[in-house]
Amino acid sequence: MELQEGRKEPFGEGMASREEKAKSTHRVLRISQLDALELNKALEQLLWSLVTQCFHSFQPGLLARFEPELKALLWLFLWQFTDYSKNATVGQSVLNIQYKNDFSLTLGFQPPSKKQKLWYAVRTVGGTWLDERCYDLFRNRHLASFGKAKQCVNVLVGLLKLGGLINFLIFLQRGKFATLTERVLGIRSVFCKPQHVREVGFDYMNRELLWHGFAEFLIFLLPLINVQKLKAKLSLWCIPVTGAPNGDSSLATSSKQCSLCGEWPTMPHTIGYEHISCYYCAKSSFLFDMYFACPKCGTEVHSVQPLKLGIEMSEANAL
Repeated sequence: MELQEGRKEPFGEGMASREEKAKSTHRVLRISQLDALELNKALEQLLWSLVTQCFHSFQPGLLARFEPELKALLWLFLWQFTDYSKNATVGQSVLNIQYKNDFSLTLGFQPPSKKQKLWYAVRTVGGTWLDERCYDLFRNRHLASFGKAKQCVNVLVGLLKLGGLINFLIFLQRGKFATLTERVLGIRSVFCKPQHVREVGFDYMNRELLWHGFAEFLIFLLPLINVQKLKAKLSLWCIPVTGAPNGDSSLATSSKQCSLCGEWPTMPHTIGYEHISCYYCAKSSFLFDMYFACPKCGTEVHSVQPLKLGIEMSEANAL
């Protein structure tokens, strides 16, 4: 009997450890909860921008007088079709997350009660409306009777901000209740469906890391390469260089085409023995690279000289 009891105890401990591991694998990550909050803010900004576009053709300042109330109605409409009906915000629905009643004693999933949902709307929608409306009220009226009320409201807002900061630090440590409202109301983020653990092979990870490092190396190396000079060197290796012809006739023939851009040379200047280029092409290349060489013959350019040979109009018309 003692041996049997001794065997049952490690079996029970093993079952408990398995349940703890299962709960840990299905726990919502902190980054997922924070991403859901950011998605909610992005959706609210998008909806409000679409609403403001509807009032562009009306009188300026018409929307500013009823802005807090219109925002409250919009957020209440959004809460009706997300938190109240689906037990999850828009950001949570995208990430396969929903709210669970953490105060429930049942082992299975228990959605938040109607009271929790209503208090969530009061805290989020009503709190935002009250904050904006009180700010407008205290800003527009400078009466002495509002002095103490303003101080009380400022103290209350400061305490709420402090509580939110403390709650966020606890959330970073434990991974539950990303906001102070969730902690007070007892609603916790859980997965809608069990999340399967993805197995990623080391070969795939090594390949991704290798290509990522190679891409960063190329991004660092490519700006350091003088592509124009490299192109000139390759052209010299591939195309055999002929001797420099003598006479002004050969220079006149080569002056019909810029050696850099290939077009009719504008303000022709010489950069090689018999090759002509535009002034702006030669000057920009020379200023960009002090060791710039002629792409046709490979002669290093030390200065850009204007062309002194006169070209007949018949040759220009021939082009």
